[in-house]
Amino acid sequence: MYNPKTRKYLLVLLAIGWGIILAYQLKKPQKIYHDNRLLMGTFWEVVSSDKRAGGIVFSEASRIEQLLSRYIESSEISRLNRLGRLKVSPDTFYIIKRSKEFWQLTNGAFDITVGPLVDLWGFKNQQYSLPTQGQVKSVLKLIGEDKIILREKDSVVEFKVPGMQIDLGGIGKGYALDCAVSKLKENHINSCLINAGGQVYALGNKSGRPWKIGIKKARGANLSGSLEIKNQSLSTSGDYEQFFSKNGKRYSHIFDPKTGYPASSGIIAVTVVAPSGTDADALSTSVFILGKQGADELGKKFPEARFYIQENEAKKQ
Repeated sequence: MYNPKTRKYLLVLLAIGWGIILAYQLKKPQKIYHDNRLLMGTFWEVVSSDKRAGGIVFSEASRIEQLLSRYIESSEISRLNRLGRLKVSPDTFYIIKRSKEFWQLTNGAFDITVGPLVDLWGFKNQQYSLPTQGQVKSVLKLIGEDKIILREKDSVVEFKVPGMQIDLGGIGKGYALDCAVSKLKENHINSCLINAGGQVYALGNKSGRPWKIGIKKARGANLSGSLEIKNQSLSTSGDYEQFFSKNGKRYSHIFDPKTGYPASSGIIAVTVVAPSGTDADALSTSVFILGKQGADELGKKFPEARFYIQENEAKKQ
């Protein structure tokens, strides 16, 4: 998450959709403001009839990035990763606690302690490599949110095992979206669309109708369909976002924390619509790891969420 080395590619990636294509359709002429910014290692776009919206969103998202990015040395997550124990802000404590709840709800599939795996496979610095089974087995000793101690009394987070590393790539952006939307509401802005590199929050309506979002196919440039959403977040996770290929096999940046290898559930992309950005972000990551059966189980636990899955057709045959 938030890797600054990927930023030079973002304008190109935006052109092909980052997994979604926004469809702007107005019933009648209305002044619409479009603001863009690079944040959290991706390209953010804010669309609203209120010209204040962009500044509010970017300011709040930047604040969360300064807390949660493991690529910013002064962030709380970076300091926690270095020290193994830290008194943190309410935002950081909340999102780690919420992550632990998702870890429990997904039987360990969603896990923010995968940082050492991200590093081992080279996704942190784009120096990709295939580790040996022995290396993977060794790193797995550092994985597991049961190894995180949360002390609510004094907001202290502590690692049980030296060398652990938190990576909030599967939930941090969604939380930043939620914080930004809260700030918009505080400023009485009730219509805004935020696109954060593949994850969207649609606040209110646009010209009296829900915001219309086109979903891009994971393979190719065509659309697989479109959705209308209002006061909801949409998140897409797929193996086409960050990956490398070796000997004809694709290795994505989303890891199965139980095996130590990139997830191979047969899903190439999953789009989740949920009431909050935090839920949509974490659920799309979880379903990508767990597969269709896991989506069915999570659907029972999150009845307000909707799941749209694209499978690997080659593997089905």
